[in-house]
Amino acid sequence: MSIFVPNKVYLRGILLHYFIQKKSAAEAHRILVQPYGDNALSDTTCRDWFRRFKSNDFELEDKERSGAPKKFQDKELEQLLDITGDRYRLQLMRLSRALKEKRPLYAQRHDKVILLHDNARPHVAKPVKIYLETLKWEVLPHPPYSPDIAPSNFHLFRSMAHGLADRRFHSYEEAQKWIDSWIASKDMSFF
Repeated sequence: MSIFVPNKVYLRGILLHYFIQKKSAAEAHRILVQPYGDNALSDTTCRDWFRRFKSNDFELEDKERSGAPKKFQDKELEQLLDITGDRYRLQLMRLSRALKEKRPLYAQRHDKVILLHDNARPHVAKPVKIYLETLKWEVLPHPPYSPDIAPSNFHLFRSMAHGLADRRFHSYEEAQKWIDSWIASKDMSFF
């Protein structure tokens, strides 16, 4: 068995050869599968290339495409860089350890760690939720489908908007005074 693994340009060259010999795309595909097996181009790809050849496009290299390039060319690299629930949990473990090492008095002065993260799949995965419960960290609620909205936009400003619904101010100072008194009227647990 040969260790040669053909690249796509090589296989396209073979397709061009069969096109010139007046073979069909399906026939060329069957011929490619015999020696190259799983490394052969798919039937659909063979048909697409035969269509290009019929329109006098004999360039075998990929054309420049608009838009962002592929993120990853290497599957192993993609797996290393892809954040999963387990990988995020490990990051939280390292963060917890680093917090204890670098801020040993933090736990004595503060009753808890407050964590804000969005609703991305790794952040809401079951292993992450369980680990955050064991750490006793408070996770601030984040509105779904709004990764760019801060908790203050979701809670504070909405409540303030309800209070402002029927108000009209005649000066900047009057508006400032109302905002100051509105904030002062709220209990600390509101914030």
